[in-house]
Amino acid sequence: MAIYAIGDVQGCFAPLQKLLKVIEFAPSQDRLWFTGDLVNRGPQSLETLRYIKGLGDAAVTVLGNHDLHLLAVAFNHTTPRKKDTLDAILKAPDRDELLGWLRHRPLLHYDEHYCLVHAGLPPQWDLDQARHCASEVETLLRGAEAGRFFAHMYGDTPNKWSNQLKEWGRMRFITNCFTRMRYCRIDGTLDLRYKGAPGTQPKHLIPWFEVPNRKSASLNIVFGHWSTLGFRAKNGVFALDTGCLWGGQLTALRLDNKKLHRTSLDCPCAKAPE
Repeated sequence: MAIYAIGDVQGCFAPLQKLLKVIEFAPSQDRLWFTGDLVNRGPQSLETLRYIKGLGDAAVTVLGNHDLHLLAVAFNHTTPRKKDTLDAILKAPDRDELLGWLRHRPLLHYDEHYCLVHAGLPPQWDLDQARHCASEVETLLRGAEAGRFFAHMYGDTPNKWSNQLKEWGRMRFITNCFTRMRYCRIDGTLDLRYKGAPGTQPKHLIPWFEVPNRKSASLNIVFGHWSTLGFRAKNGVFALDTGCLWGGQLTALRLDNKKLHRTSLDCPCAKAPE
């Protein structure tokens, strides 16, 4: 059995199908790990969501910020944004089934060899803390309090971890780490606004995976979210968002042998970078 980790699809269904042909994906034998952001901005979010859900146990996906945004819109706790491409899902006859499935996806997946998240882990968390925090938010998403969670999800504060964080501030911080983070200050304070590539950031900011004494440094962490970072496979950090939506490629990494597979630079849904 081969396990392929795939970067952010964001509704780019045609490139996903091309990539699966490249790797000769066999659902009866192989497994796909998706880094989240299955939907939004690309033209075929509905087809993407249906396909990955239909793979059953052959696919694992963690939640990304665009996936959570879709759920917040569906729960009427935010309005669609100008560049959203979510209408087809929201109007689909199987909408409730698809959204129910999405609500039950994890924020973190771990298999003893690799840890899969959408964005990252704050430097103060080891694996046990990360799994515990993920479980806290997952329980809310899957239960009767989901609507209240989405009502409090948006915002950039609090921006530094403390185990004393409580209630919605705690849930917001956890969610931002798993689905939005890129940079931190050296003390672990999050900066959720700067999106550029490493080397272009203000001097006081550090990529989350380069913060000294990061407690998850012994883990192999697979993630997406950061298209300006691009592909990275170094020191246990595997970044897979290579910007298919922005004119780049969709990337798959076979985890047992680190073999890299990519689509060509011809994504039909490519947009200019924001």
